[in-house]
Amino acid sequence: MLRSAIPALFILAFLTAALPAQQPPNFVFLLGEGQGWNSLSVAMDPDVPGSKSATFRTPNFERLAASGMRFANFYAPSPRCTPSRATYFTGKNPALLRMTFVSAWTPDNPRLSTPAPLLEMPAEETTIAELLKARGYTTAHFGKWHVGRRLTPRDHGFDESDGPTSNGGPDNIAHPNPTQAYGIAERGMDFMERHAKAGQPFFVQMSQYGGRDFEDALPATVAEVQRWGLEGREAGAAAVALDVDITVGRILDKLEELGIAGSTYVLYTTDHGTPGRENGPLANGKGTVWEGGLRVPLLVSGPGTEPGSVSHVRVWGADLFPTIAELAGVDLALPKQLDGGSLARLLRSGGEGEVERLREEMVFHVPHYDSDPLGPASAIILDSYKLIRFYELDKPKLFDLSQDRGERHDLAEKLPEKTAELDRRLTAYLAEVHADLPEPNVKFDPSKASGERPPGRRDRRRPNRPRQNR
Repeated sequence: MLRSAIPALFILAFLTAALPAQQPPNFVFLLGEGQGWNSLSVAMDPDVPGSKSATFRTPNFERLAASGMRFANFYAPSPRCTPSRATYFTGKNPALLRMTFVSAWTPDNPRLSTPAPLLEMPAEETTIAELLKARGYTTAHFGKWHVGRRLTPRDHGFDESDGPTSNGGPDNIAHPNPTQAYGIAERGMDFMERHAKAGQPFFVQMSQYGGRDFEDALPATVAEVQRWGLEGREAGAAAVALDVDITVGRILDKLEELGIAGSTYVLYTTDHGTPGRENGPLANGKGTVWEGGLRVPLLVSGPGTEPGSVSHVRVWGADLFPTIAELAGVDLALPKQLDGGSLARLLRSGGEGEVERLREEMVFHVPHYDSDPLGPASAIILDSYKLIRFYELDKPKLFDLSQDRGERHDLAEKLPEKTAELDRRLTAYLAEVHADLPEPNVKFDPSKASGERPPGRRDRRRPNRPRQNR
């Protein structure tokens, strides 16, 4: 029996070796700009009515959610765009990268704490594009880059791109949208088609530009949202969101047309929450480490992902780098000091399970005077507890997010041991990565609007007026 089995084993081994290797999956990473947790018509947590927009209509995002998994408790790496983007590219915390803000302010600017943050993603960092290229992928980035002006996307491993664009887009203008909203999708779809037909696995990131005015949307889209009964800035924001949603639908249609929808992972998230003091049931917004500044949508569809599934596991932006690496079958050692862990197990198990990371906690670090009137802050989340350290206050604040997602009830005095534990962990992490810490700035005036301003933007508010066809 043994002798007769040996030739059969050789034949089986020969046939196995002759079979073509399974094609790695493709990746389409869609990155929004300033869309908060409840900025889509998708309920990020089906048990929380306020986790979806009451006014925006985004049917193609609903389509994406129905085909895959939504994450009810996903956090951007930072409440600012440049730091978050750097983490999405590298898997590392902005505090470690020293990329904690968006602009190089002058020394007398009341919003700059010293030392100034890095504005150029370091060349020595390994990006997800570089990692996938070593696996045989071709890579592209279209849209808002905003992690440096000296080094281009090509310098960081992207074969094709729009260049090192900032808020103004390739033309550096006040309103890159709607032209770029649709242009990004067109360039991305062309890239997908060329490489799908060539049989080459690809990774393409399409990063949207901001905008909340009528000038940032197509006139036809503005007319559509006005038919919903919306006016003013609300209508402008809804029109921009609808334009983005339309492009998402075209991208999903293209994947189906090319016959690769079943072998492609589509991920959608955003860089930070929307501006404002509240984002639905969440407190505050962009530029703050409160939930409204950090908690954002995450939708993922692709092979092995259960349609319409929801994960309530608390995850964050640093997890996407190792997730994509595992799904792509990368067998190389990942860079050291990654702050995230792979979500692949969650995607394959209906959203249940744990994420294995180097450390249990998630840390968010904003050592700058920004949108929060309480000044610079750091936050740490462990299990369901979140501690916020405001550097101008004597005591930290503690919240139990499982009972209080709106961060209305400070538990620091009621739970002194938990407060001390999280405070120690936060101090230890910031010391370990040699994080920059804020210095007091007596010129800080929280009543003034904060944030970077795209080229050509005027300082004062303008009334929204529909554009005429040009």
